[in-house]
Amino acid sequence: MSDIAVIGAGKWGYALYRAIRHNHNAVITSRTVRDMEGFVSLETALACRYLVFAIPAQEVGRWLCEHFVYKEQKVLVAAKGIEAESGRFLNEIFETCIPSENLAYLSGPSFAAEVMQSLPTAVVINSYNHSLAETFGTFFPDFMKTYYSTDVIGAEVCGAYKNVIAIAAGICEGLHLGNNAAASLIARGLVEMQRFGKSYGARDESFIGLSGAGDLFLTASSTMSRNFRVGLGMAKGQSQELILQELAEVAEGIGTAYALQKIAQEKELYLPIAREVYNMLEGKDPQDSLRDLLSQ
Repeated sequence: MSDIAVIGAGKWGYALYRAIRHNHNAVITSRTVRDMEGFVSLETALACRYLVFAIPAQEVGRWLCEHFVYKEQKVLVAAKGIEAESGRFLNEIFETCIPSENLAYLSGPSFAAEVMQSLPTAVVINSYNHSLAETFGTFFPDFMKTYYSTDVIGAEVCGAYKNVIAIAAGICEGLHLGNNAAASLIARGLVEMQRFGKSYGARDESFIGLSGAGDLFLTASSTMSRNFRVGLGMAKGQSQELILQELAEVAEGIGTAYALQKIAQEKELYLPIAREVYNMLEGKDPQDSLRDLLSQ
């Protein structure tokens, strides 16, 4: 019987499963039965000692309530996002049913397609329990260099916020605003992300490292990014519904944009880029958002 199970069989979950399978015996499961190597029932997967969660951030809370029973499993959270309805970070959601010392969070630049091709990257495993982080680090093959951090909230903010900036970057590209504008947007997005994170006690080094700048530069500069492609669709004037229909995948930045708007209003935070992404998702003309950003 395997000791490691990946929960979530989308592109990212399957890429992680394939990566772990380089050196370990692992299984994978999802809410719908898939005809794929290593697929097992949810019951079998949850009996494993180590669980890697790769289900969409907006589904995590409901999924845990409906399916999860804590039996001292060790959990690596590979999703990135903030719950739109409540504004909760993923660590807050998981800690409602799993002790923090049994939790770790994966961050850093890691497109699923490139992980599937065994192309090199570097990631960070974040946990209050350094020993657990190092254990999860042994799961990954040599082409995925692992670093470690105890700044859980920093990793959470970076992983969620960069998807919202990536939507803005896709809009910038779709409007043909040029390389100067793209670089300016990403740089100011990093500043905004850091300012938001520091209000929660996140450390500066998380934002200038792999979790922050590394993942942001990747996600906000490539059509391989789902969120970047959402922005491209918005620049064309497509509705959110049509964009998601064409994407046929989850774009975590959408839910997170709504969560950031909620948090910004409650805590009176200045998040100009995230605010304009939210406004555009609600139907504001991108040219109007551009004018408002430049005038502030």
